[in-house]
Amino acid sequence: MLRGIKGVKDILPDEIARWQLIEDMARRLSLSYGYQEIRVPVFEMTELFARSIGASTDIVEKEMYTFQDRDGTSLTLRPEATAGVVRAYIEHNLGGSAVSQKFFYLGPMFRHERPQAGRLRQFHQYGVEYFGMRSPLADVEVVSLLWRFLSGLGLPDLTLEINSLGDAADRPPYKAALLEFLKTREDRLCQNCRRRMGTNPLRVLDCKVPGCQTATEDAPRITDHLSAGSRRHFEDVQAGLRDLGIPFSLNSRLVRGLDYYTQTIFEVTSGRLGAQNAVAAGGRYDGLVEALGGASTPAVGFAVGLERVALVLPASAIPRPHSLIFVAAFGEQGVTAGTRVLDELRGLGLRADTDYRASTLKAHLRQADRLGAEYVVIIGDDEVTKGRLLVRNMRTKEQEELPLLTAARSLSSRLKTG
Repeated sequence: MLRGIKGVKDILPDEIARWQLIEDMARRLSLSYGYQEIRVPVFEMTELFARSIGASTDIVEKEMYTFQDRDGTSLTLRPEATAGVVRAYIEHNLGGSAVSQKFFYLGPMFRHERPQAGRLRQFHQYGVEYFGMRSPLADVEVVSLLWRFLSGLGLPDLTLEINSLGDAADRPPYKAALLEFLKTREDRLCQNCRRRMGTNPLRVLDCKVPGCQTATEDAPRITDHLSAGSRRHFEDVQAGLRDLGIPFSLNSRLVRGLDYYTQTIFEVTSGRLGAQNAVAAGGRYDGLVEALGGASTPAVGFAVGLERVALVLPASAIPRPHSLIFVAAFGEQGVTAGTRVLDELRGLGLRADTDYRASTLKAHLRQADRLGAEYVVIIGDDEVTKGRLLVRNMRTKEQEELPLLTAARSLSSRLKTG
């Protein structure tokens, strides 16, 4: 028997209501904030990710699914969506029609990671990208949308942490100070962190190895190296979040794993997820559009890991499926009439089904019970002759007659008002 690939997961029908709730909330809120949906390909040229995410990041070095096209072009399944959205923004001149442009996306991403709860090799993200607005209020809006999405789903034990990475001019002096500090602790760092010292020392602060966390507890803070403009931007973001009543804490160790971030960065975690507790993250990336060949364009966004949201989504938040009406039709005339009633019920927007194999009422009722039907519409040759049908409530076992021609509309009114 062929089996699915390690690290990918089938989302089965009994899980779909959970996913549909999450995706519907994402679409509804994004549209209410003025974001338009965008869909970009699941694979791009490898160079796009190397230039945007950073050639020395773990994602590019270890986690990407890369393959050669028949013409020799190196292609990669997208490990995240921001790079592809930025590429589309530049290629289609989407910034030419307005001062700012706002997009959201939903879809699968791919990373070759060690599979565990909430971390798969194919995973799904919801994200937004806000182009063309340098104001700190754009950062606040993006965080507000994220917080409203997560809290609106009723996710428990949420924590929002923020930090600032400053602008391109702030970073080199801080990196130099951090590197000098790390050299005094190098013997206490893991092998990966020693390597990162030579490529991107900020990533050492993001290491989850306990020994590395202890060794860097008193590391220099980037917020102490911000220019006056960067400091003011970060203070305005904090003030905006307070004005909206969004709780947050400062985390000077928060650096994010993608090289394109500048200024504000943020992460939301859930206390219900254990070690892999990040639910969503994002930040500002004012230099990325220009780095990929576009005009200098400020931008800010976030991405949410939907598998992790689904893991902690309360069962009480998931709506019950609409009541199922099962049509039990038997006999030559009964089947013909039953097929028409079934079609009419569906046309009225009701959830209706039947079993085309069953030829007796007993077989139909057995299948209706298996499917959890609330009502069974019974139509045999005798019912057709009388011009009436029977409706059985499967919970109370009560049964009533309804006119054949108006039964579907009667059931529709009953279910929509009850």
